[in-house]
Amino acid sequence: MCLIIYVCDAEEKELGRQAASGACPSCGGKVQAVDVESRWKFCFLPLCFVIKRKYQCTLCSRRLVLYSS
Repeated sequence: MCLIIYVCDAEEKELGRQAASGACPSCGGKVQAVDVESRWKFCFLPLCFVIKRKYQCTLCSRRLVLYSS
């Protein structure tokens, strides 16, 4: 019988924050744009490197999603 253990790791590091236009729909607070660097590793080998921009409210810390039409 063979037992294989997969070691996966995901790291997220915040690169910066800046003010974004608009207001939070739930509380009316200001919105911040947060740039996040994500690294996925499998057995200590880097698989993926992605930089994403996420939006969140400054008052309720709720993550906001933008829908484009």
